[in-house]
Amino acid sequence: MQPPSRKIERLVLAGLAVVILVITIAYFRSRKHSDLPVVGQVTEFTLTNQLGQAVSLQDLRGRVWIADIIFTRCPAQCLQMTKNMRTLQAQLSHHVQLLSLTADPAFDTPGILKAYAKRVDATDNWMFLTGSKSNVYHLAMNGLGLSAEETTPAERQSLDDLFIHSKKFMLVDKRGRLRGVMDKNKNISVGFDGDEATSNPEIIAAVEKLMREK
Repeated sequence: MQPPSRKIERLVLAGLAVVILVITIAYFRSRKHSDLPVVGQVTEFTLTNQLGQAVSLQDLRGRVWIADIIFTRCPAQCLQMTKNMRTLQAQLSHHVQLLSLTADPAFDTPGILKAYAKRVDATDNWMFLTGSKSNVYHLAMNGLGLSAEETTPAERQSLDDLFIHSKKFMLVDKRGRLRGVMDKNKNISVGFDGDEATSNPEIIAAVEKLMREK
C-alpha cells in the first residue's frame, strides 16, 4: 500500500497534466482564429424587418452576418454605407446575412424600410430592422458596439445631423459572437469602415474565414 503522501503527489501530478492539456488545447484553438478574435456576445433581441416579420438572434444562428446602423432620411453618409453594403451583397455568398438597423425607428417603419430596400436593390439576405427605439438602440450599442444618438433641434443644420451614429460594419459569427480583427502587431480592432469601399476586400476575406469555421 502506497503512503498517503505518494497518493497525493500522484493526484497532484495528474491534475497538473490535465490543466496543462486544457491550456495547450485552448492555446492552439485561439491561435487558429487569432486574427479574428471573439470580442463579445451579441445580446438577445427581437425586432421587425422590412416585411413586418419578427427577427431574433436565434433566427440568425448558423449564419455569418454583417451589421451596420443607418437611417433612410440620411442624404449622404448612410447612402455611401448602403452602397458599400450593396457591393458586398453582390460579392458574398447568399448564405451571409446583411443586417441594417435604423437609427430613426420612429420614422423608419417596416413600410418605409421595404421601400428603401427596393430602392437599393436589397435581396432576401439583406434585412432592415426597426422596432422600439430602446430595443433598437440596445442591440446597436450593447450588442453590436455601434453608437447611435439623436441630436437636438438646435444642433441640426441638415438632415445629416438628425442622428449621430457609427459608420462601422460589424462582423458576427455563426454563434452570434462579435468578432474583431488582429493585425500583425497583435492590435485588435472591431468593425470595418463602412463608408470606405477600400474596406470591402478585408471584410470579404474575414467573412470567408468565418464561413469555414465549424
